[in-house]
Amino acid sequence: MTRLLITGGAGFVGSNLARAALRSDAITSVRVLDDFSTGSRRNLAGVDVDLVEGSLLDPDALESAVRGVDAVVHLAAIPSVPRSIANPVASHAANATGTLLLLEACREHGVSYVAAASSSSVYGANPALPKHEREWVRPLSPYAVSKLATEQYLLAYQSSFGLQTLPFRFFNVYGPGQAAGHAYAAVIPAFVDALLAGRPLTVNGTGEQSRDFTYVGTVCDILLDAVARRTVSTEPVNLAFGSRTTLLELIGLIEELTGRAATVTHGPPRAGDVPHSQADNTVLQGLFPGVLPTELRVGLEQTVSWFRTGLTR
Repeated sequence: MTRLLITGGAGFVGSNLARAALRSDAITSVRVLDDFSTGSRRNLAGVDVDLVEGSLLDPDALESAVRGVDAVVHLAAIPSVPRSIANPVASHAANATGTLLLLEACREHGVSYVAAASSSSVYGANPALPKHEREWVRPLSPYAVSKLATEQYLLAYQSSFGLQTLPFRFFNVYGPGQAAGHAYAAVIPAFVDALLAGRPLTVNGTGEQSRDFTYVGTVCDILLDAVARRTVSTEPVNLAFGSRTTLLELIGLIEELTGRAATVTHGPPRAGDVPHSQADNTVLQGLFPGVLPTELRVGLEQTVSWFRTGLTR
């Protein structure tokens, strides 16, 4: 039985994970550390967690969060490539330095297990498809560099101090609870929100860029399985299932599910964006053979339903 800390637990993935963890027989309690810089209090409404409000960069908050837990799922970060280009130092401090401080606190307080979110953005300029964990990496943005630091710190603490760690490379996670309506919104919530509201969809570039979209429920299943079994890897692990969908194909699916026709406007490509992303999932399937992916259409149905519920409140 595990007392679990989720850093960034008021964010999109973190709050979904907190709910799933409370339903798990393997988890006895859930603590959340979040400073609400990108997460939302609404995401934790009615969720029975022990909340520590603060940043990984705040020593007192970090100590309060880590003390007395058995395992950590580390999701706290300043997300988004454009946000990191606007403020590289803040991204580095939260994502790289914050991870280092968390690992030191875990060492000090005897926390034995840490799983964490890195990002497929670390592959950067590497054109290979699908992306295998042993392919070379060439980050194109400060965000990607900070996420490379995140995963490499986990592996360094594993080899240097014996800490059980598992760094995952997330690929375009989506699903209910993912906010739209801000400058750094991810593409699926931005598209769904705009289409339901009757606004044009803005596509940066041609729309032929492709992504390996991964449903948040599947991500939570894998994270909880990793914690329950204390799954460790000496290398980063892609957390995606090898699908590849262009943005134009995505728009077509959302049109079908909403019954609405999209008006699409095109802008210039965003600096630091990777043209194509697709995971080799061989390692993931070997470590988690019992977890099956959620089909994109099914996940989008759940996402559209969540947005529609919000519109009718």
